[in-house]
Amino acid sequence: MPAFRNEKIRKTLMKEIADIIQKKLNDARIGGVVSITDLELAHDNSYAKVYYSVFAPDNVKEQTIAAIEDDAPKIRYEVGRRIRLRLTPELKFILDNSIERGSRVTELINKISKGEV
Repeated sequence: MPAFRNEKIRKTLMKEIADIIQKKLNDARIGGVVSITDLELAHDNSYAKVYYSVFAPDNVKEQTIAAIEDDAPKIRYEVGRRIRLRLTPELKFILDNSIERGSRVTELINKISKGEV
């Protein structure tokens, strides 16, 4: 039963963090599309690794990454207000480029199949 509860908390955290980044943060540096791709939650819910991706030009992407890292305490505070847990987890944001790499591989495969390479 605890594994089910942790999975439910993990999914709720992912949803709420994505919503906070999209709607609640008023940081002008955040641009492009930010997606929460995964979240690893410690067994005692004290710590969470939040994996995210940013779809934007490189200069905007760098600003967005810096903004998310700077705003991590604000995001944690808002998570604590929205989700009632005994302990609001400390959030560590980690950039995930797997979707970007997958998109690039798909693009290359399409070029090869069309004979453009």
